[in-house]
Amino acid sequence: MLLYQPESGYCYNSDSIFLYDFISTFCPKGRVLDVGAGCGVVGLLVAKEHPKVELEAIEKQDVFVEYATINARVNKIAYKIYKKDFLELEEGVKYDYVISNPPFYHDGVTKSQNEMLFNARYNINLPLDKFFKKVSKVLKPNAHFIFCYDASQFGLICAELERAKMRAVDVQFIHPKIDRVASLVMVHARNGSKSLMKVWEPFISFDGDEFSQKAKEIYAKAKAQSIKCQIK
Repeated sequence: MLLYQPESGYCYNSDSIFLYDFISTFCPKGRVLDVGAGCGVVGLLVAKEHPKVELEAIEKQDVFVEYATINARVNKIAYKIYKKDFLELEEGVKYDYVISNPPFYHDGVTKSQNEMLFNARYNINLPLDKFFKKVSKVLKPNAHFIFCYDASQFGLICAELERAKMRAVDVQFIHPKIDRVASLVMVHARNGSKSLMKVWEPFISFDGDEFSQKAKEIYAKAKAQSIKCQIK
C-alpha cells in the first residue's frame, strides 16, 4: 500500500502497523469508523485486507484529511472522511466497529509546540472519559471498539471503559524488548459485554537492534510504502 504523509511533523509509526494487525485478527466487517485517522494508515490497511468493511474516518486536522483522501484514492479504497473533532460527530449513525490510534501521551510529559504533533500525540485533545463515552454512543449493540494506548494507563482505560458501559475482552501488551516493560497495549472492547478479559501472549517488537520475527511478518503483510511529501 502506498501512503503519502507530511515531510515534517507527525508520521505514523509501528504502533499503527501493529494495531492494524491486531484489528485484523477479529475479521472486521460492516460499518467501520477510524477515529483520528491521520494519513489514513490504520483504516485503509484494514479495509484493504477485509473487503466486507465499509470504511469511514474522522480527522480534525485539515492537512491529514487531504493526505488520507489522497491515500484512499491512490489505493482504490472507498472512503468517507469527516473533517471534525470526534466529540462533535453526530450520533445518529451507528457502527459495527470503531478503531483508533488516538493521542495518548498524558499530561505529565513535555508537550511539543508543533501544532500537528500536539494534536496527534497528547490526550488532552481527546480525554479518555469523553472519548469512551462518545464511542459507546456511536456503536451498535454488542459492537466492537479496538484501539491502542499507552500501557502505563491501562488501569485508567479499564475504569473508563466500565463507566462507559464497555468492557475490555481482549488485551495484548507490546514490549519493545523481552526484558523491558510494556510500552503499548492493544485493547478490544465491546459495549454491553459481560465477558471476562482474555490477556494475550505478550508481543515483543524488537530482538536486539532489529524487529522481532513477528514484527517483520506484520510489516511484510502490510506492505506499507511511505512517501513523505508536501501537498501544494
